[in-house]
Amino acid sequence: MALLKNPLVYYREAFAGLSREIWLLSLVSLINRSGAMVLPFLTVYLTHQLHFSLTDAGWIMSAFGAGSIVGSFLGGQLSDRLGYYRVVLYSLLSSGVMFLLLTQVSGFGGFAGGIFLTSLLADAFRPASMVAVTAYSRPENRARSIGLIRLAINLGFSVGPALGGFLAGHYGYQWLFVIDGLTCIGAGFFFWRALPPRPAADGIEKPVPAPGARRAVYRDGVFGFFLLIQLLTTLVFMQVFSTVPVYFKGEMGLSESGLGLLMAVNGILIVLIEMPLIMILERYLGTAALVGLGAALIGLGYLGLLLPGGAWSVGLVFIAGITVGEMINFPFSNNFAMGRGPEGGQGAYLGLYTMSFSLAHILSPLLGTYIAAHGSFDLLWLLGGALAILAGAGAMLLRRHTG
Repeated sequence: MALLKNPLVYYREAFAGLSREIWLLSLVSLINRSGAMVLPFLTVYLTHQLHFSLTDAGWIMSAFGAGSIVGSFLGGQLSDRLGYYRVVLYSLLSSGVMFLLLTQVSGFGGFAGGIFLTSLLADAFRPASMVAVTAYSRPENRARSIGLIRLAINLGFSVGPALGGFLAGHYGYQWLFVIDGLTCIGAGFFFWRALPPRPAADGIEKPVPAPGARRAVYRDGVFGFFLLIQLLTTLVFMQVFSTVPVYFKGEMGLSESGLGLLMAVNGILIVLIEMPLIMILERYLGTAALVGLGAALIGLGYLGLLLPGGAWSVGLVFIAGITVGEMINFPFSNNFAMGRGPEGGQGAYLGLYTMSFSLAHILSPLLGTYIAAHGSFDLLWLLGGALAILAGAGAMLLRRHTG
């Protein structure tokens, strides 16, 4: 029993000391992401249902990324000026309405414009929610607070794609937009009821910024180099939402339901091991080393797509690699970004951090679909794996600037 008891106690300790607000914010994320069905199947929907070319689908995915980058910037700036609460609430409600409206759009221009606006509204949520984490957590448990929210997100993601694959295969792709929209709206109402805004006098909802706090991020060269590292890493990782689904369906013969189940493995692994993994690793390695290690593992996951084998054997190797890499890289890179921001300027830092993901949403599908269409998928996996490993090596240069 001793062999069983210690790991269970250790796992419980990973969740100890987190605030009630962090748990409620995690529940908001769980509700929201349980309906996250559109993005994993968007390229398949565009090419198989709306009959767009792979290149056109790449442009629409890039419109999604363009909306994301604008939304991330605005979300960060508005969080510093108006407070995170209103940004989170209005982002959830308005993006839910936009997902519902997209069910009525089928033309290239209309869909590209609609997905741009949907992404803009939805991704204003990300920096605002991270500012909320800084308010509701202490520095010593911030990485675990991020981990808990990621756990909730990925628990929802383990449900969303699997259910989305079933709905798409049996009832039609438009149900993905309906469920995604309704869960966004539901998460917004739950946030409004469960987490009322704190008075501005608390210094949490609208902190008084230090002089120049909102402009400090533009003079921070170390943070700029960090953003470049994260952009390279995310360029590779985001192929999982664009070229990877097309590859597994078109080249490996995996059905929509199978693709949804394969993606659900990512969420299940994160739910099971991310929190204790974070607690173990932060005791022995610094933030920069963990950012680099995670990036390198993402690269190895993509190189795993070059292995011989069937859809499930290759797919599971790939998912294992990028999932462990994601579990290490994303929480600690997020923690690095939070720690760099001064009081009253954290929204600007987190806005630019989430913008690096948004920029990857623009560039990743364009580059990925171009390389796959004019070269090969194998070339794409080789270049992507090498790029992520290179980014991991670059992260080691940040060690002197982290604890």
